[in-house]
Amino acid sequence: MKSNQQQLEKVIFEIIRVNPHSEKELFNVVRRIMGEIKLPSPEKSKLLEQYRRLLKNKKLKSNKNIEQLLTKRAVRTLSGVAVISVLTKAYPCPGKCLYCPSEKDMPKSYLSNEPAVMRAILAKFDPYRQVQIRLDALKANGHSTEKVELIVMGGTWSYLDTKYQNWFIKRCLEALNGKSARNLEQAQKQNESAKHRCIGLTLETRPDYIDEIEIIKMRKLGATRVELGIQHIDDQILKLNRRGHNNSRSIEAINLLKLAGFKINYHLMLNLPGSTPAKDLAMFKKLYSSPDYMPDMIKIYPCVVNKHADLYKLWKNNKYKSYTDKQLTELIVKIKKLTPPWVRITRLIRDIPEESIVAGNKITNLRQLIGNKAKGDGWECKCIRCREAGHQDKIFNDQFSRLDSIESKRAISKQFSSLKFSKFKYQANKGTEYFLSFESTDKKVLYAFLRLRINNNSNENFIPELQNSAIVRELHTYGQLTSLGDEGEIQHTGMGKKLLDQAETIAKKHRLNKIAVISGIGVRGYYEKLGYKLEGMYMVKNIK
Repeated sequence: MKSNQQQLEKVIFEIIRVNPHSEKELFNVVRRIMGEIKLPSPEKSKLLEQYRRLLKNKKLKSNKNIEQLLTKRAVRTLSGVAVISVLTKAYPCPGKCLYCPSEKDMPKSYLSNEPAVMRAILAKFDPYRQVQIRLDALKANGHSTEKVELIVMGGTWSYLDTKYQNWFIKRCLEALNGKSARNLEQAQKQNESAKHRCIGLTLETRPDYIDEIEIIKMRKLGATRVELGIQHIDDQILKLNRRGHNNSRSIEAINLLKLAGFKINYHLMLNLPGSTPAKDLAMFKKLYSSPDYMPDMIKIYPCVVNKHADLYKLWKNNKYKSYTDKQLTELIVKIKKLTPPWVRITRLIRDIPEESIVAGNKITNLRQLIGNKAKGDGWECKCIRCREAGHQDKIFNDQFSRLDSIESKRAISKQFSSLKFSKFKYQANKGTEYFLSFESTDKKVLYAFLRLRINNNSNENFIPELQNSAIVRELHTYGQLTSLGDEGEIQHTGMGKKLLDQAETIAKKHRLNKIAVISGIGVRGYYEKLGYKLEGMYMVKNIK
């Protein structure tokens, strides 16, 4: 009998010969070959490993289409980055929220059977091991890991001890760098040219723990985005749920974070005690229209009842009732129809296992079901997540992956010549925001975007390097993550530079002397090539 490696080699050569266009076609090829030798079909990771071995030994040429089909859960890097979530250790939380689970030895609001928490437990909450485990898993399943977005979870980051915060981020960067560092500053410097670069760092906190000092601390750590637990904007609902802060405190936190150029992901909860579908819908109408809010991205977390939360007692005594599946679905459909094109709906549900939910939404594929309903009813969500190139049925990369390099470049050139440049301008949080983008002519596919902010009083800022400066809060090119230096995909096609040129033109019209970017540590080199220099905690370019 042939060795396992020879069997896999035979399968790979047959896949290359047939060149399947879908996962279904791929699996048909694999099942046919393995059926002939009466063996079970191998996992994708094993096939990918064999493909890479043949590639290394120069027995075949690179085939982007096959690589993508062999990549397990390709959606993980379709947004252009490899997301790695890490969890802090169990630590006291200042909140006493009615709905929040408090499981023993777990970070507040997290459960031991959630996927990310289970990985953290396996690593004994060591940030280095957590990052290492995810890097290994992503690579084994065919994902590029050169551009990493690091998301730190675990409740209220701002309540953690400062020494622990610095140690935690340093350990994460050391795992990405593959080497130790004397201190956080050295680890950050090493990451600028590391194999796995941190292109963004997200921290999770509460509005009542945001002030100027806290924001400066976050920037020194390298943070570029904040997950902000707003939950609701109705003061009565916040009080009933023992949130510990009111809506005006949320507005103040948003203002300060945007003044410093942060991207903000609002955490918003539906079906809280004291709320109704009508009140929840009214909240989103205000979020999308009032200059006090105007989110960049949102996470929608429908409230669920868990035995580790105080809400369980209310539910048990019939003093709290969850929305029905129909009520929740109809509400989210209305919210999605309202969502403007500069907002990304990152999540529609919290990733809580069904067995931990006593009452509330248990539909794990709610986004997919609503997407199918939208198609059936003839409407489309305009949010960034639904329009980004990587999540379209006809993914941009897939259109050209089967062409040779010359044909691919010609096709890409033709495709980009027909792209539409769009500009949205709106008032938000004591400033003017511009959402600049490249999209398809029908506006259904988003390829790249930039968020530019002009503060109302640009000459006044608690961060010196941002005085008299326009601020690029986000620059993102969508599509399957492309390795550094690669060409011929959505990424690395010059759209980012064109958007920056547009941003600089707008900044000049506002008579500002410079433009600053809240850049991730691992992307500083990109901005340096475009004339930006590190000034304090930002990449800055003089445009006077």
